[in-house]
Amino acid sequence: MAVVTLARHAMATRFEIVLHGDNPVGLRAAGEEALEEIDRLEAQLSLFRPSSEIANLNARAAREGVRVTPPLFSLLEHARLLSEESGGAFDITVAPLVRCWGFMDGTGSKPRDQALVQARASVGMHLVELQRNDYTVRFQRPGVMLDLGAIGKGYAIERAAEILREAGVTSALIHGGTSTIYGLGHPPEAEFWEIALPNPANPTGDLPAGGAQGALSGGFVKVTLRNEALSVSAVWGKFFQIEGKKLGHVIDPRTGQPATNAVMAAVVLPSATETDALSTALLTLGLEGHDRIARLRPAIRTLVVAEDEGRRLRKSQGIDGDWG
Repeated sequence: MAVVTLARHAMATRFEIVLHGDNPVGLRAAGEEALEEIDRLEAQLSLFRPSSEIANLNARAAREGVRVTPPLFSLLEHARLLSEESGGAFDITVAPLVRCWGFMDGTGSKPRDQALVQARASVGMHLVELQRNDYTVRFQRPGVMLDLGAIGKGYAIERAAEILREAGVTSALIHGGTSTIYGLGHPPEAEFWEIALPNPANPTGDLPAGGAQGALSGGFVKVTLRNEALSVSAVWGKFFQIEGKKLGHVIDPRTGQPATNAVMAAVVLPSATETDALSTALLTLGLEGHDRIARLRPAIRTLVVAEDEGRRLRKSQGIDGDWG
């Protein structure tokens, strides 16, 4: 049984694919094609590339309807559905708030009140018109800006997995930095891929691919995957502190403030696109919103961890463990 490992930097993170099979040449070719798809999607979806479809949309859609490719239009429709299902906790129009809080090109800072008011006025999926008859998108006011950062990596991993499956690959792990990991089939001599969640008490900030079966370490929660994706959202990473309070880069689109209802959230589903978005929504909603997310899909597994005056609180569905 051959093992092929490929990696590439895209979407501001490191993507890694570990493939198992009898034909190393075929595995490498399939893996390279999957990574090329991730590169293509970055060129299409990046907020920061002037030539991308998203950058073109952000530049023109407040003045006129902008025609986009059918796959991008479908992704925007999917994002709108996820926004509605999460009560607005996930919203791809959050970019003005992310910029206002200094997280778009820095580590964050508290904005002036008037700047925050102006940014909030440009946020909300109700400001985005989607016309399926001609695949056009229009914004209802200037200042609206789409940012697919909370769904794009998951979407890219899902597309990469589809390419591997179409190429006949039956065993692979696709890992996208600190965000999302997908287990295609299962590893040799095991029924599932085994992944360790970072411990909120001592986070590493990574979802470890860990070679063939994922990294397991004492005190971490083990998650098993088989044709499923796991996404984790957390407050560590980009953050700053005010009066001893940690404010992270995940902004609640409903309030305009950094999300403080939880410190970590994880979601498992067959769709990496959905886990990426819904883990962000669950982190934003916190413990009180757990049941809303946990009811959205029949096969969903969830975990949300919050801290309250030194106590660690959690709710979960299908993900169990003890952090000590």
